[in-house]
Amino acid sequence: MNSQIQVQIEPADLMVELGAIVGEHRVKTDHEILYHWGKDQTRLFEPNPVAVVFPSNTKEVQAIVKLAYQYDLAVTPSGGRTGLSGGAVAKNGEIVISMDKMNQILEFLPADRMVRIQAGVITEQLQNFAEEQGFYYPVDFASSGSSQIGGNIGTNAGGIKVIKYGMTRNWILGLTVVTGKGDILRLNKGMIKNATGYAMQHLFIGGEGTLGIVTEVDVRLDRQPQNLQALVLGVPDFNAVMPILHEFRKKIDLTAFEFFNENSMRKVIDCGHVQRPFATEAPFYVLLEYEAPYDAIQDTAMQIFEYCLEREWILDGVMSQSIEQLNNLWRLREDISESLSSYITNKNDISVLISHVPDFIQAIEQYLATDFPEFETCWFGHIGDGNLHLNILKPESMEKDHFLQICQQINPEIFKIVQKFEGSISAEHGVGLTKKPYLNFSRSAEEIQYMQALKMVFDPKRIMNPGKIIDC
Repeated sequence: MNSQIQVQIEPADLMVELGAIVGEHRVKTDHEILYHWGKDQTRLFEPNPVAVVFPSNTKEVQAIVKLAYQYDLAVTPSGGRTGLSGGAVAKNGEIVISMDKMNQILEFLPADRMVRIQAGVITEQLQNFAEEQGFYYPVDFASSGSSQIGGNIGTNAGGIKVIKYGMTRNWILGLTVVTGKGDILRLNKGMIKNATGYAMQHLFIGGEGTLGIVTEVDVRLDRQPQNLQALVLGVPDFNAVMPILHEFRKKIDLTAFEFFNENSMRKVIDCGHVQRPFATEAPFYVLLEYEAPYDAIQDTAMQIFEYCLEREWILDGVMSQSIEQLNNLWRLREDISESLSSYITNKNDISVLISHVPDFIQAIEQYLATDFPEFETCWFGHIGDGNLHLNILKPESMEKDHFLQICQQINPEIFKIVQKFEGSISAEHGVGLTKKPYLNFSRSAEEIQYMQALKMVFDPKRIMNPGKIIDC
């Protein structure tokens, strides 16, 4: 909060004013509610908001922000709280503005392949609505059943279909936002072509609520995919992964290309929900998906598979023969995060150019094997777009605090490798609190200065989700 502003308000008076905006029943100060809505999935910070407020429309959000602006109170937007970087954590007496009640489909424009929604709509809710209308919303990930569109926008979420469909940014045609000054901006208004100056909507995509709060979204939809097929392939070493990707992409339009290592596979199998796709164990696996509405595409896929097999890039493989098998093959990849939830892990969400991925993984593996041979690593990720998830597991014999202390030494070394390959320390989970100390590994000092300047334009009192991404 801005210490230069001297205006104060008593907590009881604040609750009265918030209640006048949204109704008393939508202002919560119970300890359990404050704790629940004041955190995300990081579990590293103790939440301490002053109140949680549940507005139902943009005007109410504007009134809350104006009240916060008047009394110099910080606000933290809250979506599905599925984030892994602390972007939705309120730990310093903030007003949490929950988007849970802003979950309405507002307007559907089929000719534009566009739907206007409130920011609290659950990702899966949007996917289901699109399907009901004969369309498709392709941004998909493990938390789609609980994450909200506003949160996806805040981190520019990616997921498993990026190789074909791109990130959340690619599907946003317009935004309604409330800035840190309490102004309502309708940005781009759903248009595909709009050459009238700065495309300001893109500043809020990936901005983690530090410039303002997204309240409504114009979302682009696509046609539904036809006859999706999946292959899971066992790979002898990581140097074979890129040739496989190259061969398939030359002739087939892939919708996904994922990878995971044997450690990750074993964790999923141990949960007992799915079986190994084939008997052969491999150091690495790739899962690729594609549309096959015509027999010729399926024939081409088999030809490429045999070509890769002949060159010993593949040890074994399996192709889906039904929708049920397709879903089970995907569970080998999608269930990894859940299978790791019972372990204490150090997670990193990093990315480099696809061409650099083999050397990048080798450099990190060499560093960890040399300095920390006792640590087990679970690699998985969206290899088709250069995004890797590295999970380092705490050994059973090691105390949690000691492990976390060591990880604080490991992370900067990993980020130095990321910097060497000109990559990103956060591919799709955002910066938040956990990655903020390391932002300089991906952003130059000049870039950070421009980001700070933008922050001051939209949020001059620095009340919008303070402490996230940058300090200014």
